[in-house]
Amino acid sequence: MRAVAFSSYGSADVLQVMPFNDPHPGPGQVRVRVKAAGVQPVDTAVRGGWSGNGFPVRFPQIVGNEFAGIVDQAGEGVEGFAVGSDVLGWSVLACYAEYVAVGSDQIALKPQSMPWEEAGALSASGQTAHTALEDLGVSAGDTVLVHAAAGGVGTMAVQLALAAGATVIGTASERNHDYLRSLGAIPVAYGAGLADRVRALAPGGVDAAFDAVGGEALRVSTELVADKSRIGTIVDFAGAEQLGVRAIRSRRSVQRLNALLDLYVQGKLRVCIWKSFPLEQAAAAHREVETGHVRGKVVLTVD
Repeated sequence: MRAVAFSSYGSADVLQVMPFNDPHPGPGQVRVRVKAAGVQPVDTAVRGGWSGNGFPVRFPQIVGNEFAGIVDQAGEGVEGFAVGSDVLGWSVLACYAEYVAVGSDQIALKPQSMPWEEAGALSASGQTAHTALEDLGVSAGDTVLVHAAAGGVGTMAVQLALAAGATVIGTASERNHDYLRSLGAIPVAYGAGLADRVRALAPGGVDAAFDAVGGEALRVSTELVADKSRIGTIVDFAGAEQLGVRAIRSRRSVQRLNALLDLYVQGKLRVCIWKSFPLEQAAAAHREVETGHVRGKVVLTVD
């Protein structure tokens, strides 16, 4: 099979389409012919040399952590999926490829109405945002501040908080304010004076803050939210330790993925695709993500 991989750390230029042996499913696994794979900031970080829990790199290393496609082989003991099933799911450092072998506990059936590009870009950002709002206890009546609200995880967090009955204030550059309004959030410009601008928008106070950018945004959150257990970051773990707030790591599960799909089918959650690239242009997709100006998700398509 063809897959996008890297043989040394570096810029997006180290990504190449390489031949790999076709994977085959073991017991409890299926093989999926990939149709689309989401591109995340963590993908670019791993390629650049970052190593975090759950990201073991062995050169040449395939990239990608979320996918959608069609089951074309099923191993012994698989239930609920058959050859020909349209699915989406996750697999660590395996998804920029024509095929992926994955446990049946890491996939869900794709809704018929869901385009492949959206299905390929839902699992990772959606489950990270879902985990975060669960950890922060977001519920009806809350006012929630979401930092980097126009990004992939931020877009999901905004919609999930709204679906829970919360009011959402989202930080973003001015060019993304109309986008946030279209999601149902109240936009606010980041930068100097952010705390005062948020207070003006939320005279009753802010109950929880979710951070996907780190640094000053996290510090400002501690000025606005009294309960530090309701402030969380998915990027600035050093800052979280220093400030005494939550460091949040995604807890992926089929139950969580199916909860997201239920909201999608109900029209309460949408996957916003910024740009789509063919597999062969994975380097261009990484460069796009690294601009820091992506609205929603970037996705790779596989012929």
